[in-house]
Amino acid sequence: MTTLLIVVHVIICIILILAVLLQSGKAADLAGAFGGGGSQTAFGPRSSQTILSKITTICAVLFMLTSIGLWILSGKTTSVAKDIPVQPAATETQKKAEEKAPAGQTAPAETNKPAAQTEPAKTDQTPAEQTKN
Repeated sequence: MTTLLIVVHVIICIILILAVLLQSGKAADLAGAFGGGGSQTAFGPRSSQTILSKITTICAVLFMLTSIGLWILSGKTTSVAKDIPVQPAATETQKKAEEKAPAGQTAPAETNKPAAQTEPAKTDQTPAEQTKN
């Protein structure tokens, strides 16, 4: 469904670009170059719509609708990468232990706790007396 909508969206984009580029401006004549608008309206004189202006309007509306459709569908799709469980990378100590172990045997698992996170031994001594020992 998403692929079909993307293809339609790209085709509409190409048609919209071509329709806009093929149109002539409102003041394309010689009077428009010198400021003569021929009317007192804010956006220039109103003329009948050509086939290119109708195509532009229709493609603009379709472009907006397909953009909203793609936005809605993007939230509903799941990525394959999200479903793959993440495995933690091996630490340097584990790599060294695996290298030292003989072939066919696995190295014993080491704890990944840094020395600062180990629990201190509970004693009745003060810190100054512990450093003396």
